[in-house]
Amino acid sequence: MVQITEGKFKIDGVSLFTKTWLPGGDVPPKAKMIMFHGFSDHIGRYYDFFPYLASRGIAVYGVDQRGWGKSAPTHSDKGRSGPTTRVLADMAAFVQDRAAAAPATAPVFVCGHSMGGGQVMALASSPEHESDVVARVRGWILEAPFLGFAQELQPNWLTIASGKLASHVLPGFKMHRPIPPEDITRDPDVQRSIADDALCHNYGTLEGLAGMLDRTEKLSSGRMQLSPKVRSLLLAHGTGDKATSFDKSKAWFERQTQLQDKEFKAYEGVYHQIHADHGKEVFYEDVANWILARCDGDGPTGGGAPEAKL
Repeated sequence: MVQITEGKFKIDGVSLFTKTWLPGGDVPPKAKMIMFHGFSDHIGRYYDFFPYLASRGIAVYGVDQRGWGKSAPTHSDKGRSGPTTRVLADMAAFVQDRAAAAPATAPVFVCGHSMGGGQVMALASSPEHESDVVARVRGWILEAPFLGFAQELQPNWLTIASGKLASHVLPGFKMHRPIPPEDITRDPDVQRSIADDALCHNYGTLEGLAGMLDRTEKLSSGRMQLSPKVRSLLLAHGTGDKATSFDKSKAWFERQTQLQDKEFKAYEGVYHQIHADHGKEVFYEDVANWILARCDGDGPTGGGAPEAKL
């Protein structure tokens, strides 16, 4: 029986909501996966993904990030994520804390979805967190990372430019930026659940939105480069994604020629939330298998680094 617990992670006077899924029984986890959710999302919306991983022996640690989910108890808190330095500092502290949890010897994997995927990439590219975080992580998992808008959501250049300019004058000003639930998943039950979920508030501050766009531009242009300490990478993206760009994800992945252990998995016809779309069970199994293959030795099968896969 999977053990599920809730808690708080306190950092710089802010209390962030956390949730943990541990394998049942007295057997220690084979690995740990630390999860960062996307825009206007929270850690409670991943359905059977985390219980499935825990049932395979992988402990999962999730957090509602600053400004989102249960970590934003008041309206004034909603979307108030802070600048990129604050976002990455929160993430680094949480990874370090959960990596040190027993068993401290279990290999650590970091996963991010959508906006969270872009944040994970930025963390893995951050020189200031290279020795204390990046070097500690065995593998990085990106689910539909935000490297650019899908055509359906692409704003015009004037909207982006004016928003970035305004962020310097009114950083705390909030904007309501909903993504249509029917563009996130093909499952009508999940669509209704998203629409009815009060924790999916769709607010972002100009500062937070500008930071997200700035990280995306730097990653897509190559001005932000993965640390040489990154060992393994799995990037999963649905070909039917109407929120983040499948093509930009694949192009970024193909430029990571320095990585020997990398894999790109395309899910045909699947929308933005692979974990909550039709056929999600295949994704669950793919992630579990990828993690467990890297728990013994340096490569997927315990030997040397494998060839990259497309």
